[in-house]
Amino acid sequence: MNFLERIFENLGRAAGQPVIAEARADGAVSVAGAELLALTAEARAFLRAAGCARGDRCAIVAPNSIRWVALDLALMAEGIVTVPLYARQAPAELAAMLRDAQPSLICAGDAALGDALASEWPSGPRRVLFDDIFTRPAAAASAATPPLAALTPADIVTIIYTSGTSGEAKGVQLNCRNIDHMLACTGARLDLLMGHSQRADRVFHYLPFCFAGSWILLLSCLSRRSVLTLSTDFARLADDIPKASPDYFLNVPTLLERMRTGIEDNLKKRGGIILRTYDAAKKEWFARADANGSAGSGTRGGAFRLALARLVIFPAIRKRLGANLRALICGSAPLASETQRFFEMLGIPVLQVYGLTETTAICTMDDPRRVEAGAVGPAIPGVEMKVGSDQEILVRGPNIFPGYWNRPEETAKVLREGWFHSGDQGEVNAAGNWRIVGRIKNLIILNSGHNVAPEPIEEDLRLSIPGAAQVVLVGNGRSYLAAIIAGPLERRAAEAEVERINGSLPHYKQIRALHLEPAAFTIESGLLTANGKLKRDAISAQFRAEIEAMYQKKAESAAV
Repeated sequence: MNFLERIFENLGRAAGQPVIAEARADGAVSVAGAELLALTAEARAFLRAAGCARGDRCAIVAPNSIRWVALDLALMAEGIVTVPLYARQAPAELAAMLRDAQPSLICAGDAALGDALASEWPSGPRRVLFDDIFTRPAAAASAATPPLAALTPADIVTIIYTSGTSGEAKGVQLNCRNIDHMLACTGARLDLLMGHSQRADRVFHYLPFCFAGSWILLLSCLSRRSVLTLSTDFARLADDIPKASPDYFLNVPTLLERMRTGIEDNLKKRGGIILRTYDAAKKEWFARADANGSAGSGTRGGAFRLALARLVIFPAIRKRLGANLRALICGSAPLASETQRFFEMLGIPVLQVYGLTETTAICTMDDPRRVEAGAVGPAIPGVEMKVGSDQEILVRGPNIFPGYWNRPEETAKVLREGWFHSGDQGEVNAAGNWRIVGRIKNLIILNSGHNVAPEPIEEDLRLSIPGAAQVVLVGNGRSYLAAIIAGPLERRAAEAEVERINGSLPHYKQIRALHLEPAAFTIESGLLTANGKLKRDAISAQFRAEIEAMYQKKAESAAV
C-alpha cells in the first residue's frame, strides 16, 4: 500500500471525525473525513471533465485552505502531477515557473490572482478558479468515485520549485518512493513525540503547502489520526494558536524569534517583580545550559527565582501557546541556539529538522528523547550522510529526488556517484547530531585567500541589533568584509554591536564598513525568496552603488 492509498483509507476511517479545519475570525470551520473525500471526488470529476489526463501537470496557485487540500488529493488520485506555487510571489516570478512547468491547467485561489497570471502569461493554458472546481457544499462521499490511480514507486507525484536564492528557481521532481519513505520516518518521530496518546493529534499550520516541508507535514497529518488547523490570516496567529491548542506545529526560525521577542517585550512592559524574577530565572537557566545542566552553576538566589518562574511565570506564557503544546518543530534554516534554549526554559522543546526540497524536505530530525541545542538531529532511518570537500553535506537514500524537471545538466551537477551534493556546509559530532554551518555558494573569499561563511556572523548581528530585519555580508574578492543591515535601526546601536562582535572574531572576519537600509527586505521587493531567505544576487545588484561606496570610502580614508 502506498502513501496515497493509506491517506484515503485513513480518511475513510475518520468519516465522521474532523480532519482539517480553517481558523477564521468568527471561529474555526472544519470538515470530517467523509466531507474531505467528497470534496476530493468533486475535484476529480472536474479534472476529468476538463480533459486532464494521467501524467499531465496541474498548477495550484492559492493560499492554504480545505479546498487546496482536496484539490491536491484529487490530482494525485488521478495520477496528475501537482505543481504547487506560492500565491504571494510576484506574478512575473510565478509566470516564469509556470512557463517552465508547462501545466495543462492552472488552478487559482481567486479572480485577482487568476487575472494577474493571465496578464503575465496571456498565451498560457486554461485558468480556473477554486469556485469553478468546488460548486457544491461538502457532503457524503459518492460510491461512484473511481479507484485511485495505481502509482508505481518511480511515478512523479509533484514538482516543487526551489526558492531560487542565487538564481532561477528549479522544479524538483518527487516520486512515490520518496514520499513513502519520508512519511514513514515522520510518522515514527511523531509517534515518539505523542507517546501513547489515545486521541487525535492537534496540529496548527501556517506555512504555505507549496514548500516541501509544509506539504510533507500535511501528508503526515492526513496519514495519521490528526486534526490539522490551517491559519488563514497571519495577523491572527497570536489568537489562533491558543484556540487551536496544538500538540505541535511547524515553524521557521523567524517566527520563533518574533515570539521570543514578543514575550520578553511584554514582560519588560509589566516590569516590577515579574520582570526581576524572569531576568534572574533566565540568567540561572542559561548559566546551567552553558555548564551542561549543572544546578550548581548559578546562584542560590537565581535557583530560587528559576523555581518561582517555573511555578508562576512560565506556565502563563505556555498557556498563550496552547494548553496542549508538546513541542515546536523548526526547519527551513538553522535556529539560533539561544532561541532554542529560551523555549526549553519555558518547558517547550524545539525539535529541529534539516533538509532540502531535493531530499523530500528532510535529511535529519531531532529525536524528542535526545535534543541538542544548536544541532538539527541525526540522519533519519535509511538515509546516509557524510561530509565531503569544503565541508559539503552529501546525502544518499530513498529520500533523494530523481532529478530536476527538464534540467538534465543541473541534475548531473548535484547527483554524482550515487550521492546528492547539497551545497550546504555541515559537521557531525560523535553522537551523530548534525550542525549546519552555511552554504558553499555563499562563501565569501577575500583577496587575502581567507574563506568566510557569512551566515553565522549575519545571524549574530541580526539577533543582537535592535530593529535589524536582515543582515547581508559582502566582500567577495575584496580585502575586508562589509555589511548591509536592513530595518528600522539606529546607526549608533548598529555600530556598537558590530564593534562588540568584531572583538570576538579573527581579523579577516571583522566587519569594516556598514550600509544601513531603513526598509526591511520583503518577498514583494524581490529581495527575499518565497520562504523568506535572502536573494543574495538580487541584493548585490540592487545595492551595487552602496557597496562600492562602502569600499571607496574606506580606501579614501586609508589614503589620507
